[in-house]
Amino acid sequence: MKNIIVVIPSRYASKRLPGKPLRLIKNKPLIYWTWKNIVKVINKNQVYVATDSEKIVVECKKVGIQTLKTSSKCKTGTDRVAETAHLFKKKILVSIQGDEPFLKKKYIKQFLNFAEKNKNFVTNAYTEIKIESQYKSLNIPKVVLSKNNFLMYMSRSPIPGSKKNIFNKSFKQVCMYGFPQIILKKFFGISKNKSKIEKIEDIEILRFIENNVPVKMIRLGDNILSVDTIQDLKKANQLMF
Repeated sequence: MKNIIVVIPSRYASKRLPGKPLRLIKNKPLIYWTWKNIVKVINKNQVYVATDSEKIVVECKKVGIQTLKTSSKCKTGTDRVAETAHLFKKKILVSIQGDEPFLKKKYIKQFLNFAEKNKNFVTNAYTEIKIESQYKSLNIPKVVLSKNNFLMYMSRSPIPGSKKNIFNKSFKQVCMYGFPQIILKKFFGISKNKSKIEKIEDIEILRFIENNVPVKMIRLGDNILSVDTIQDLKKANQLMF
């Protein structure tokens, strides 16, 4: 995996949980736990946190995390990753969200291998939803796939839906992305605008779908918990041993 660079996009001003990357789980910032799991799989010299926040830079340095300073004008995490791309020519860029402290080593490894194998595609991951409350939660992007495991659509609404309004077998996104640099830089960066449906759903990968860019998906096991709210943070402190 020498050709991979992992970028963890991170912003301080999260709407649902302000200061989220630096919220403490067992006396360490949230972003530290995500980084720690990633560097169990890939050399820490290939992993960076990209942020516009000096607070995040300072706290990352305290725990030995490399950082890249990015613009405050980035509209999404993927725009932030695109801004760093010029530093890593001929590398495969993988973005892993900083609010995934419970990603297992084997799933990170699976995804990095998948992204490397499919380096000419935008790649993303998903897992099964087993709890009805997750299916109905607007905080969780749900995934609809083609027979060949390409992304058809993603929504915060419960999809696939039913006239009977019942809990259907469904899948949710796991926030790991792989990007061919030429495609990433074409659609993302500080000068690029959100696409129409992306803006409505607030799901950045839809920018590719709206521009007819195929997104190849891999199914992974459940990631236990993503931290989006104060309730999630409380659960994370209970789960982290």
